[in-house]
Amino acid sequence: MAISDWPEQERPRERLLKDGPAALSDAELLAIFLRVGVRGKSAVDLARELLARFGSLCRLTAASAAELTRTPGLGQAKYVQLQAAIELARRALAEELKQGDPLSAPRQVRDFLRLKLGALPHEVFMVMLLDAQNRLCHHEELFRGTLTQTSVYPREVVKLALKHNAAAVIFAHNHPSGISEPSRADEALTTTLKHALALVDVKVLDHFIVAGTNPPLSFAERGLL
Repeated sequence: MAISDWPEQERPRERLLKDGPAALSDAELLAIFLRVGVRGKSAVDLARELLARFGSLCRLTAASAAELTRTPGLGQAKYVQLQAAIELARRALAEELKQGDPLSAPRQVRDFLRLKLGALPHEVFMVMLLDAQNRLCHHEELFRGTLTQTSVYPREVVKLALKHNAAAVIFAHNHPSGISEPSRADEALTTTLKHALALVDVKVLDHFIVAGTNPPLSFAERGLL
């Protein structure tokens, strides 16, 4: 049955207008983005099929053009639109962090990091640079490794902090395995970077591990800094 044949109060668009986007399921929000289904499937049916195929909304948004367009009815135009929507969300969150204090908005920091790193199939190390008022002034993916190991050079981290006149930094890296627990190597790296940055009077405020859709793990909250 086409969505246009549903009772008006059950249609995703009408529900969003009435109750807001938070009231809709992932499949319903995705159906609004898709706009139309394919023969024999409504947009909601197609959205549910996509979520089941990729396993999560996070993995779906990180899919390549080739992976996404294997689904009948989805072409490069939809892939481009989806990537544009995700990038707008990333930029909006980054803009909020630049205008405020990331330490007073930990949820925004976690949401931003999940969007940036959560679905990546390879491990990356990112540095968020903060000014003296703890406002985000720059963020950069500094190192990229394999699925199991990343080489991070303290000298490059210090150079980046000095280049942007940072007063403090927040580190983040992802675990493509989906397990957010820090390894001994993660803890040792954090200690090494903390000592190196202390020499140039830059504070390390936190280090987050991002693992899929799980809440990013905070070293500061774990007492590991």
